[in-house]
Amino acid sequence: MTGARKDLFTRALGAAPGRLHFAAHSHHLWPDAGFDGQVRAWDDAALHADRKWDHVFGAVIPEAQGHVARELGLPDPNTLTFSSNTHDFLLRLFPGVERRPARILSTDAEFHSFRRQAQRWEEAGLAVVQRVPLQPFETFEARFLEAARAGGHDGIVVSQVFFRTGQAFEALGDLAALARPECPWVLVDGYHGFMARPTDLSTIADRLFYTAGVYKYAMSGEGGCFLHAPDGFCPRPVVTGWFAEFGDLEGPPGGVGYRTDGGRFWGATFDVSALYRFNAARRTLDAEGLTTAAISEHATALAAAFQTAVGEGRAGPLGEAEILNPVVPDAPVRARFLALRHPQARSWQAALLAANVVTDVRDDVIRFGFGLYQDADDLDGLIRACGAL
Repeated sequence: MTGARKDLFTRALGAAPGRLHFAAHSHHLWPDAGFDGQVRAWDDAALHADRKWDHVFGAVIPEAQGHVARELGLPDPNTLTFSSNTHDFLLRLFPGVERRPARILSTDAEFHSFRRQAQRWEEAGLAVVQRVPLQPFETFEARFLEAARAGGHDGIVVSQVFFRTGQAFEALGDLAALARPECPWVLVDGYHGFMARPTDLSTIADRLFYTAGVYKYAMSGEGGCFLHAPDGFCPRPVVTGWFAEFGDLEGPPGGVGYRTDGGRFWGATFDVSALYRFNAARRTLDAEGLTTAAISEHATALAAAFQTAVGEGRAGPLGEAEILNPVVPDAPVRARFLALRHPQARSWQAALLAANVVTDVRDDVIRFGFGLYQDADDLDGLIRACGAL
């Protein structure tokens, strides 16, 4: 297990020296490398000026594609496309379903970008959405797979790790087995999985879509999201940007041509500085030998120690809460946060923030996120702050 690496986060930690930041699952603090990447983006824009995009597509994007592909075990980096947010990819993927209304299977626990958009599609008569309840989670996987295998769906959307509870869906291979180029298409929201837990898509990359971003565990801030698109699935997106018309194109004579790789989902001009930050952060992690598995082990050890403190009553009233995603020995690598459900979750979060301890809350669930820049002293400070609630 690696120890804390505060030396990689001197700018972020130095900006607020008294702060205890236990929201690494939300707005992960940026490493010093991110600052260097941001400056490099500005310098490249000044250097290349009108030819900046040649450099971006010739060097910056291929490097980012390589980092993501290696992290996920993707056989071909060219299946990856970038945008400023994952909502963009929803808008490009699902209008490609020819049936109206499109029939989508999902859950009642997806992130707001899909939750809100799917509800609006339903209002407009563009989709019919079947939502499988996440709880009780003990039976969720079996219930979701049963619904998926029943058929009749054009799309299947599920989170790899659920944003509110930190509970993980492990049966991606079972869903991939159901995917077909003619439908259903399977989209996995990997935002709380990417670089939070080791993920190997090598055996199923040819059958499912996977989307995530660099905002959280990739430590690189907003604006850098990606989509892995398997070959042959939605070859001609209806919603398309002009970036998708550069490269090896296919299409009807005189019609709209599309790239033959994942670039068929490109949009248009966007701020690429997040990719500079991501590339810089990944270079640093690689140079330091800090793999996702190693960082996850460190974070899980902190979470387990905090869970013990809660169970022993050393974290004050948090002992009354239900831990939705407890650390379990010898279980698969989990989310990098503990989710505690209690009616007082919002007031606890507010009181901790007043004490300069940063966590976050979703409805009646308070979340504590653990990362590379926290050590045992920080954890002790968190436990004392909770004990004083």
